[in-house]
Amino acid sequence: MQIKENITQWISTQKTIYDQGFERSSKYTKGEYEMQEIGKDFMKLTRFQYLGKAPQNAGYPQPPLQKEPDDAIEVIELPKPDTFHVKDIPVRRAIEHRTSMRSYSDKPLTLNELSYLLWCTQGVKETIEDVVTFRTVPSAGARHALETYLLINNVDGLEPGLYRFLAIGHKLLQLDIENDMAKEITEACLGQDFVKKSAVTFIWTAVAYRMKWRYGERGYRYLHLDAGHVCQNLYLSAEAIDCGVCAIGAFLDDDMNELLDIDGEQEFVIYIATVGKK
Repeated sequence: MQIKENITQWISTQKTIYDQGFERSSKYTKGEYEMQEIGKDFMKLTRFQYLGKAPQNAGYPQPPLQKEPDDAIEVIELPKPDTFHVKDIPVRRAIEHRTSMRSYSDKPLTLNELSYLLWCTQGVKETIEDVVTFRTVPSAGARHALETYLLINNVDGLEPGLYRFLAIGHKLLQLDIENDMAKEITEACLGQDFVKKSAVTFIWTAVAYRMKWRYGERGYRYLHLDAGHVCQNLYLSAEAIDCGVCAIGAFLDDDMNELLDIDGEQEFVIYIATVGKK
């Protein structure tokens, strides 16, 4: 009975979130919205037969493998992933225990644990001549067009605020520790309170041209697939350090992009996930 009540409450909460998001962000009335077929058009126009000649085939130079760290207040060295040992958990157990957790304890993450999660979600295993990186997650054509921003709330050794991960070099960039980023990002996530109560919230952005350079418009499909790969790695790896995760797809795109100071076209927020101790 309790499980049934919890599920009913969860469904009601999700409906409320989306209704609020619709009212705050949609330029359509509900009747007009129902007439739109944007999703169908997207799937049709990104079919393989419409791939066309991608910039790579047209001889355009390859874009950088990651964003340059020119916007950082401070660059922070992270513990090397191979120096931190986690408990051994069978893959099957991690998969079976995977669930979305929205309530966390007050226990902070250590810097070692954050470093481990970043390695598991975007760790660079090898770089070949500044042409390609091979990482701990799959990506279409090894393009790895995602960047990782972090809302730090409760991590030992780090001030609360907004950070960005440099996968190549395994470092953190401190972007904003002055403003109340937890409050603003929570609001942009439609008031989902567990965002500001998490130890850290991962915010993945997509750098579109890094993928489009090889795959053209079809690359937009691959960006979303890659985001799913990364988030699942976060869920499974968190089990080894007694953390829970909750993926978030309900957020105000324009608000999130503005908070991260990105344009929403060349780079845009694609997926979010909270992490905290059980």
